[in-house]
Amino acid sequence: ENRLAELWSIMEFLNPGYLGAFDAFSRRFAAPIERFQDAEAAALLKRLARPFVLRRLKSDPKIVPDLPEKMELKVYCTLTPEQATLYRAVVKEMMGRIESAEGMSRRGLVLSALTKLKQVANHPAHFLKDASALPGRSGKLERLTEMLEEALAAGDSALVFTQYRQMGELLRTHLRGALLEETLFLHGGLSPAERDALVERFERGAARLFVLTLKAGGTGLNLPRASRVFHFDRWWNPAVENQATDRAYRIGQTRNVVVHKLLCAGTVEEGIDAMIESKRALAETVRGGGESWLTELSNADLRALFELRDEAVGGDP
Repeated sequence: ENRLAELWSIMEFLNPGYLGAFDAFSRRFAAPIERFQDAEAAALLKRLARPFVLRRLKSDPKIVPDLPEKMELKVYCTLTPEQATLYRAVVKEMMGRIESAEGMSRRGLVLSALTKLKQVANHPAHFLKDASALPGRSGKLERLTEMLEEALAAGDSALVFTQYRQMGELLRTHLRGALLEETLFLHGGLSPAERDALVERFERGAARLFVLTLKAGGTGLNLPRASRVFHFDRWWNPAVENQATDRAYRIGQTRNVVVHKLLCAGTVEEGIDAMIESKRALAETVRGGGESWLTELSNADLRALFELRDEAVGGDP
């Protein structure tokens, strides 16, 4: 998860006492950096850790001289009128609850609101959990389908990452029907043998589409057959997304890899992406995992982040 507690644990094992007691480390480094993106604390911690860290970058040709290029692209999508209606309803309900809550209760409500808004941006059926029809109801799903159709026509194989197992099931169902293409799905509920069998099928070309949950498929897999990577819903720690991308962009890859990151314009997805871009230098050094840092935003900042903007909706809402 790239949490600073893990850095402390490793250093405590290798060089006991170097970073001090865990409580003091949390007060001095973990809380300021993970919650408030404290650049001064991050710089100090980086100086302390640097003598013990060997970092290998794939962009260094001396390390991996034959690795092809990687291109990362953001794909901006719009909401359907149905999605926009659901989105506004969630913002109205959740902000009313958040503004009257405090402490841990408030933090839980913020994370719940983020989850609901991302589900709406994915697809109404993901948010409603009602097993309803999929086509024509999600701008993001329609754009993904178009792009995968183009990728398959060009002879490419693709990985599609999502945070959510339920959304992965919906993606597999939809893509099989819309593209008439065998679509594999890897998630945390599979046994090691089932997981290995899916990887083997994909790598020998028995299927060209592979949907994976970020937790289950983001590390430990070698999938260089894929030359396209799609992040259907975004994880707000860039390191986690990069690890998932590296299932395809790794030694053994012979083709250029194109990474597509889907965002719904005018929604919380675009807002948080902009916040992370403004702090990328910090995010790439010692950012904590997940979205918990967002729970510390003020009510006014949250409302500005959540509320739907005009450019979000395609057509007449």
